[in-house]
Amino acid sequence: MKCVGMQYLEAIRRLRSAGFIPDRNIYITFVPDEEIGGHGGVEAFVASKEFKDMNVGLILDEGLASPGEEYRVFYAERSPWWLTIKAKGAPGHGAKLYDGSAMENLMTSVEAIRRFRTSQFNLLKSGAMAEGDVVSVNFAYLKAGTPTPTGFLMNIQPSEAEIGLDIRLPPTVHTEALEKRLAEEWAPSSLNLTFEFKQRDSVLDTFGKPAITPADSSNPWWFLFEEAVKRAGGKLGKPEIFPASTDARYFRRLGLPAFGFSPMANTPILLHDHNEVRITDLHLDILVNEMLYVSFALSNIIFTNMNLPVNGDSTEIVIHRSSRENTIPLYQHC
Repeated sequence: MKCVGMQYLEAIRRLRSAGFIPDRNIYITFVPDEEIGGHGGVEAFVASKEFKDMNVGLILDEGLASPGEEYRVFYAERSPWWLTIKAKGAPGHGAKLYDGSAMENLMTSVEAIRRFRTSQFNLLKSGAMAEGDVVSVNFAYLKAGTPTPTGFLMNIQPSEAEIGLDIRLPPTVHTEALEKRLAEEWAPSSLNLTFEFKQRDSVLDTFGKPAITPADSSNPWWFLFEEAVKRAGGKLGKPEIFPASTDARYFRRLGLPAFGFSPMANTPILLHDHNEVRITDLHLDILVNEMLYVSFALSNIIFTNMNLPVNGDSTEIVIHRSSRENTIPLYQHC
């Protein structure tokens, strides 16, 4: 999302050139490792004394481009569950028919998973639910067979087989029901199946509530967000749950409000795609960022209009961008 990072910096440059002085600090952070989980980046950052000393009140992180005229904004995101399912069974000759082979046991699991995946996908395709509202299940890999230097033995039924799953859960899902389905239908021990989580992010924050930032009148930051986009001449779409994962989840876990927002309207979604380019005029997008910074950074706007105390503890705003360059420091303030 280099283009959004550039929008941040250009918006700040224009505000500074105009002599704008914020009442709140605005921190822009460029951190590593978001693409591989953020464990060495934001996850470590939010646990640091430096972050606590910033007294953060609001975070903006990445969103998605919008092919239409409306900007997309995300108030939550799906949590990743990455796991493996392993099957065991008696090995045998490739010509022999018998019950309980590892591959047969694993295929029973795959069929059960596929039925659930289809039911969720149908909700999406019918328009009944948005992508971020359904549980997605995708097969990441399949591993089986007896390898040789040139391939695999074709006349041996293996004693072990394994699949990897990438599951994404919206914050509204009942995880207990999915865990029960996993243990009883997808990987029952009666079929010599076992499962192991490689990553299991909670859908709840540290207070036991769904990790969701209110996108309604109950949240004064949301009021300012909407008004800033309108003043810039932009249009906001219906708030959504982000279908994948971003660094914003680490802030939401602490109960901090965080919005995923990439002001890129009339722009095809090309992230991680072939020929990833930005082909539209950036003027309005940068103006949207300017309006957001002005609204969020002036304490008299939020505290006067929303009947909150003008004085007292000051909260800060973090404008966050991820970077794949591991040589970049954990955070840079601009």
